[in-house]
Amino acid sequence: MVKRPSKPLLHEQETSLRGKPRRRRDPAQPSLPLDPMPDRIEPCLALLRQKPPVGPQWAFEVKWDGYRVAVHLDHGRVRIITRGGHDWTDRFPAIADAARKLGVGMAIIDGEAVVLDEQGRSDFSALQQSLGGRGGKKTSVSSILMAFDLLYFDGHSLLNTELSARRHLLEGIIPSGTDSAIRLSEEVEADGAALLAAACEHGLEGIIGKDRNSPYRSGRGGDWVKVKCVQSDTFAVVGYEHSLSARAGIGALLLAARKDGKLVYVGSVGTGFKESAAWKLREQLDKLVAKKPAVDYGGRRKNVVWVRPSLFAEIEYRAWTHDDKLRHASYKGLRDSADAADIYEIE
Repeated sequence: MVKRPSKPLLHEQETSLRGKPRRRRDPAQPSLPLDPMPDRIEPCLALLRQKPPVGPQWAFEVKWDGYRVAVHLDHGRVRIITRGGHDWTDRFPAIADAARKLGVGMAIIDGEAVVLDEQGRSDFSALQQSLGGRGGKKTSVSSILMAFDLLYFDGHSLLNTELSARRHLLEGIIPSGTDSAIRLSEEVEADGAALLAAACEHGLEGIIGKDRNSPYRSGRGGDWVKVKCVQSDTFAVVGYEHSLSARAGIGALLLAARKDGKLVYVGSVGTGFKESAAWKLREQLDKLVAKKPAVDYGGRRKNVVWVRPSLFAEIEYRAWTHDDKLRHASYKGLRDSADAADIYEIE
């Protein structure tokens, strides 16, 4: 004999199902606090390494060569802040317009503003030209943002959240494969050494390794590391060799790095100058002419014009000599003060 249930089945009930009535929220009960959006966050910087790190905690990306910026979104208001703390929203209109279309209320996105060549590689010289050179006032309509981190989202700081969680949220904001002016810098599932070899083969600058478990810490603490295919660093311009046969009369730029708190001469660069860029550079150099050199100079170059070390050049080179001079150097462009790039320091 089948025993019938003592209570009616759900479909046999005529009355609607209801839960217990909700209690009113006690105003004294604490709620999840909101973090005020910071005006600026000092960026996390990558530490230079000779070899990629090894271990499952390391995630890898392509190294982009451009201007480090943070995009601040606040309910339709956009600010693009450079590493040096300058507001360059007007200089990157395409990035600002793409940020407004993300459909996000409040966020701070960390990334690199770049100009890509036909092969999809970042081209620092092209970026500089699009901005009008160092101190230029042009707007770069061709620049895009390669986004790689999310520092603040919907009223909450993510600085103490591990990288893997920040990336997960970022991927929800910026879908992969988009061709807008804000694109996701993809993580590459590969061994670091194999990825570096592939990056160098395709003419890229190098790779970045990031500890998936690390919070976002400002400065160069080692949570992020960079490994380069070709060395490229920033050096102070301390003079130039005047030449009647060279473009704009610049036979070579004389360069300096920091060592033990002072500038030291590290050699010269005489290649990589384009005609228009050379003349603009000459105009800037002539405004900085100095009577005495800013470094101890034991070179043999003639017709040297010394200048105050106020210009900072991005130089690509292959190696160092035994006496701390650059080998096979090539000029890429001037770094703007807004970029706040570090002058190379000799250990």
